[in-house]
Amino acid sequence: MNKVVSSRAALVALALATVLAWAPSVAAATVDRPTAVAQRTTTAATQDAAQPTTTAAPPTSTPATAAPTTTVSPPTTAAPASTSAPTSAPEPTATSTSDPAASTSATSPAGVGVDPAGPSGPGSPAAGGPGVAGTVHGAGGAAAATGGGTREVVEELARGRPAEAARRAVESAVGELGDLSPVELALFGLLGLFALVLTAIAVTSLWWMLHAWRTPASLLATGFPTGDTAPQHSFSLIVPARHEQAVLGATLERLAGSHHPHFEVLAVVGDDDPDTRAVAEQAAARHRDRIRVLVDHSQPKNKPKALNTALAACTSTVTAVFDAEDEVHPELLRHVDARFVDTGADVVQGGVQLMNYRSSWYALRNVLEYYFWFRSRLHFHAQQRFIPLGGNTVFIRTDRLREVGGWDPECLAEDCEIGVRLSSRGAKVAVAYDPDLATREETPGSVRELFKQRTRWNQGFLQVLRKGEWRRLPTLRQRLLARYTLAMPFLQAFTGVLIPISLATMILLDLPVLAALITFVPLVATLAALAVEAAGLGEFCRSYGHRARLLDYLRLLLGTFPYHLLLGAAALRAVLRERRGERGWEKTAHVGAHRTAGAGQVSGRAS
Repeated sequence: MNKVVSSRAALVALALATVLAWAPSVAAATVDRPTAVAQRTTTAATQDAAQPTTTAAPPTSTPATAAPTTTVSPPTTAAPASTSAPTSAPEPTATSTSDPAASTSATSPAGVGVDPAGPSGPGSPAAGGPGVAGTVHGAGGAAAATGGGTREVVEELARGRPAEAARRAVESAVGELGDLSPVELALFGLLGLFALVLTAIAVTSLWWMLHAWRTPASLLATGFPTGDTAPQHSFSLIVPARHEQAVLGATLERLAGSHHPHFEVLAVVGDDDPDTRAVAEQAAARHRDRIRVLVDHSQPKNKPKALNTALAACTSTVTAVFDAEDEVHPELLRHVDARFVDTGADVVQGGVQLMNYRSSWYALRNVLEYYFWFRSRLHFHAQQRFIPLGGNTVFIRTDRLREVGGWDPECLAEDCEIGVRLSSRGAKVAVAYDPDLATREETPGSVRELFKQRTRWNQGFLQVLRKGEWRRLPTLRQRLLARYTLAMPFLQAFTGVLIPISLATMILLDLPVLAALITFVPLVATLAALAVEAAGLGEFCRSYGHRARLLDYLRLLLGTFPYHLLLGAAALRAVLRERRGERGWEKTAHVGAHRTAGAGQVSGRAS
């Protein structure tokens, strides 16, 4: 309970700190903005004027012998009018275009410009004097109003009156929007849409990240049953492997050592992969009663075709999938068996956890993604009876799997597709995550490998969305959740395109204060998610026997933007590949980085 409370307290504290820190920064960022606004809305003096014109040029006085009258604009104009030294003919007076009706000047019969509302003659304040400065500043039009409005917004926020601050912000923004060109208005709308999308994604992601931590009881319910149940099921464990000779041998050895009386291991290798086949056959020779080697002759090769090759040979009541690099706990099968008995489920999804979180700048975020996905979010999906299953450590009743025809041989996210298809047919899915029993894996070895992996996953989600099995879900809520989940690559691609556009818009254009406020809206949710991720990093390290260092938290913070930019680019590539009909399987290479000291060591657990 203390962990739940402390995490939520940290979240609230960070959100409050963000608001308090944000308000002064907006005020500081906009202190020079009134001048810029006035420059856009004020007509400059004539180019041949005797004195250069500035944004708020004071009235110019002339020698007494010339007897001109200094004119001062009415309070509604953005800049006052001034007259130059007299000649044989009177000079025209410069006027403001921000309000022509209010700033029209009159000419006296003697040719002297007269301001009908402003002071003139001997009683007028001298040029540059405090009276003129006060008059001009007080009548500073949109510029002065904008600056004052911004300060008032900040002051209202500091006083704890957000409603009044919002009202003043809207009034200030409406005045500023009138000064924007059509192009600037369009970019402003694009910025607002971008902020809205980012905020929606951040808020929903944050909600799902915290699903398992709602209460201590809900967190406890995410694990496996603790009772000792006699085994009632048999398991066929499929391990598809292609060019995995470096990691397959250790995986088969660990699976063969599982503590369950009834299971078999089916290693599936391609007919064009002699090195991986040799490793599999060597393991089968050492465990003749447990391991069988199957050869996949399908073309072109991919994971779902290999799985279907093995499905025809499965002899057990439950079929499971593991990847060639998996580090599987020897007690896992007993606990999965108990989960089937305890829940009566058709599918049990076990936990999968990437381990090598210090291997690269992106590895930490990749590890935390898995942690929150299997620890929390999949439990939410199972509760909603719609779930995109994980790619391994997934157990499905064999008869139910054959009933739906096995895996889709053309889908690039066969795990997601089979989960959606089973959900649409009413299958019950149970999810269980226990750090001691989670299957351990490694992060992709390079940015390029990660980019290709995410492209494949995103494209697979788009295939499932287009296929439309989710439309058979019985409730509107399930269908909406399915559409949002499967359409996430579109949202990420949209984000990836808009990030550079929005950055350029904020830097290059002089947008209203409202635009500055809008850009901070998704930041609040993002910072809240970052706080939760920081708490998750500490929880992950404690669960797996590591100690989070200050450098780890720093990498988590600094890697936020480039990591999400990478995901957005991968999603955009997935959309383009799917549109062009490119559906080749881009395989991720594995080297066993999770099996290094301190990263892949499996802790003991009582059965």
